[in-house]
Amino acid sequence: MTIAPGRLAPTRPWAREAAEVLHELDVDPALGLAEDDVVSRRTAVGPNSFPEPPTRGLLGLFADQFRDVLIYLLVAAAAISVLIGEPLEASVIGIIIVLNSIIGVFQAYRADQALAALKRLSAPMADVLRQGQVSCIDAAGLVPGDIVLLEAGDGVPADVRLFTSTDLQAAEAALTGESVPVRKSPDPVAEGAGVADRTSMLFRGTEVVGGTGRAVVVATGQKTQLGEIADLVAGAEGVQTPLQKRLARLGTVIAIAVVVICLIVLAAGLLRGEDPVQMLLTAVSLAVAAVPEALPAVVTITLAQGASTMIKQKALTRRLPAVETLGSVTHICSDKTGTLTKNRMTAEEVWLEDGCSVTELAQIAALCNDAHLGPGDAVPVGDPTEVALLRFARPLWHEAGWHRVAEAPFDSTRMRMTVVCERVDLWAFTKGAPEVLIPRFRNNGRIAAQALTMAAQGLRVLVFARRRLDALPGRVEDVEDDLEPIGLIGLLDPPRNGVEEAIAQCATAGVVPIMITGDHPATARAIADRVGIAAQSATTITGAELAGMSDEQFAQRVDHLNVYARVDPSQEIRIVRALQTNGRVAAMTGDGVNDAPALKQADIGVAMGDGGTDVARGAADLVLLDNNFATLVAAVRQGRRMYDNIRRFVKYVLTGNSGEIWTVFLAPFLGFPLALLPLQILWINLLTDGLPGLALTAEPAGRDIMSRPPRPPDESVFARGMGAHIIWVGGLIGALSLTALAFGYHGGSPNWQTMVFTTLVFCQVVHAFVIRSETRSVFTIGLFSNRPMLLALALTVAAQVLVIYWGPLQGVFGTGSLTPAELSLCIGLASVVFVAVEVEKAVKRTRAAA
Repeated sequence: MTIAPGRLAPTRPWAREAAEVLHELDVDPALGLAEDDVVSRRTAVGPNSFPEPPTRGLLGLFADQFRDVLIYLLVAAAAISVLIGEPLEASVIGIIIVLNSIIGVFQAYRADQALAALKRLSAPMADVLRQGQVSCIDAAGLVPGDIVLLEAGDGVPADVRLFTSTDLQAAEAALTGESVPVRKSPDPVAEGAGVADRTSMLFRGTEVVGGTGRAVVVATGQKTQLGEIADLVAGAEGVQTPLQKRLARLGTVIAIAVVVICLIVLAAGLLRGEDPVQMLLTAVSLAVAAVPEALPAVVTITLAQGASTMIKQKALTRRLPAVETLGSVTHICSDKTGTLTKNRMTAEEVWLEDGCSVTELAQIAALCNDAHLGPGDAVPVGDPTEVALLRFARPLWHEAGWHRVAEAPFDSTRMRMTVVCERVDLWAFTKGAPEVLIPRFRNNGRIAAQALTMAAQGLRVLVFARRRLDALPGRVEDVEDDLEPIGLIGLLDPPRNGVEEAIAQCATAGVVPIMITGDHPATARAIADRVGIAAQSATTITGAELAGMSDEQFAQRVDHLNVYARVDPSQEIRIVRALQTNGRVAAMTGDGVNDAPALKQADIGVAMGDGGTDVARGAADLVLLDNNFATLVAAVRQGRRMYDNIRRFVKYVLTGNSGEIWTVFLAPFLGFPLALLPLQILWINLLTDGLPGLALTAEPAGRDIMSRPPRPPDESVFARGMGAHIIWVGGLIGALSLTALAFGYHGGSPNWQTMVFTTLVFCQVVHAFVIRSETRSVFTIGLFSNRPMLLALALTVAAQVLVIYWGPLQGVFGTGSLTPAELSLCIGLASVVFVAVEVEKAVKRTRAAA
């Protein structure tokens, strides 16, 4: 039977009687749909799944690697080389571009494959009633009108409207952020009820933790609440990482400099009557000298190395620039449950009334309970609080012989649960919140005071009581007066191992940890105290207080807030935006569907790999495979190291290029011919930038890496004296190279150009070795602390010697064999760079001490 498409999407089903919804969907709840109905409805609404994001494939990933200013410069340099008849130079530059792109594609593909291995469907299978028969099917095959059967442990496969249930509870934290399971029933609720209050509905991506029920599917695929949030994620803003911004600015600076210098040299030469072809060759040489051909490749390799190291530390990088972004994070906004804590409620403290035993307390905890632990290491089923109570009770008391004859279940209004159990005698056992149970006791002074004391410690306090019965009451609720108090159990989700140390490391590193939770403020404060967040002058704010602030008011206070309690997940994105408004770099952790928009908005979104949702992982830049806050802090350390090493490389390569520019630029003005051939410049840039540059990226982290504040988000690449170093040390290298040129040219040596070439290479070799630290002497950090550097320098020198003395390479590069005296002069001039940079570092140390 065909049904109109409009009737396949009932309006506000939570507010209507279940029978009315079933009638609109034209389904018999006792039989379910017929197969013909299923086929026609699936044709009308499509599968119960989300469309996969468009895959770019390897070609798409390859094309993405060309969206970089420095790559554009390399392409321009190659084009100029072709125009002036230098195909060899153009070919070499083309090879560099392709190699850089292959590295980027490989890392992006590897990250995507790792995420595919992590991917888990929220509810891949469903028990469905069709044609009077129950079968287990792929959840993607569900259609509106299907009757699904639900029990504890099931994932909810679609948005469904309950029409019958028994003590059904659902964990909706992944969707609403509410940590306490929600009691569900078929009773309609108000039309204006929010998602968290639609107790007649269950939603895709949530989990049944207690009871049983039957429901009719009312929404599938993107029409579900989960699907709407996925659409919101797609619309959330993406932000450029600090590294992308800095490299874009650097590329712009280099491009402008290349154009200006080339025009100056070309114009000056033409005005002096120089040969136009020779001057064009000189201009092209300057262009090749100015463009750091190896920079994109080395930056990509450095980030890939960082990503590889981080995955060994249980952190998976989805986007390479995220490695560096971690190094500039100023605030880490972390969910409490599962990241700062173990996500395993534990009985932390027990208090007994006079004359009562812990066995009696354990008896009530076990009998007044709907959870199931299962045998051995089986995954427990049920509410986390009740699971914790069973774990507490199991070694202390065994329930053999008892059976439940009646119950009054827990709900958010009653805030208590009572069961009537029988073995020989008939007993009522009750547990609940102190504020609703303690007033029912006759003598309640001591237990009331103790409950307040335990609550002040941030424990979730439950009261346990009992009453002996003569007969089964008409209403279970009637036995909840005149109860005998037995004791209190204080529950706490304990902090993860290593979190306190990680928080302390954040303090020394100038990173502000922020805890966000849906728990009570006292519980939030207790965890903050335990892990050390409160020690950092933490101020607690609730979601209600946040809702009462304007964006301007919140932005004024956000820098002084560390603990957010009772926060609605939709408010997370507001927290991130307020921090960003104040110029902060915010990392946000999350695992639920509801966290995804905030993950996308954050400067770096961090999802959970163990138990997190696909939507959250898809929105994140980083995935914590062990869900541990300490892993995130270790990733921050790795990010800082990677940025430091990239900065060392930029400093090294631009200083070397600066020396080449000064040499080529000034030589004609000093009356010398072209100091270097374009291919020689390209060799210098690829050899000395490549091998020693890569070795710089392997430099170990400095001892102060987590003892300094984060970099300002808008800090220039040339900050902290790097720009001055590039200019003056580059000028020094240029002067030393021109000195070699003067000695060789005026001395009548046929190898004068080779002397310039070799002096530049040796100067850069020395420079790479001496700049491994900005302030510490190489003798302090250790001559052998970076063994890859020693190997790289040895290979660079060996390669240069081959170019100088091996016939076939002499013909390619236009070199000649240097005499021992000429080679000694080149080495001696290069050693000046070592002394000069060591003096610069000594001056910095002196100024810092002053």
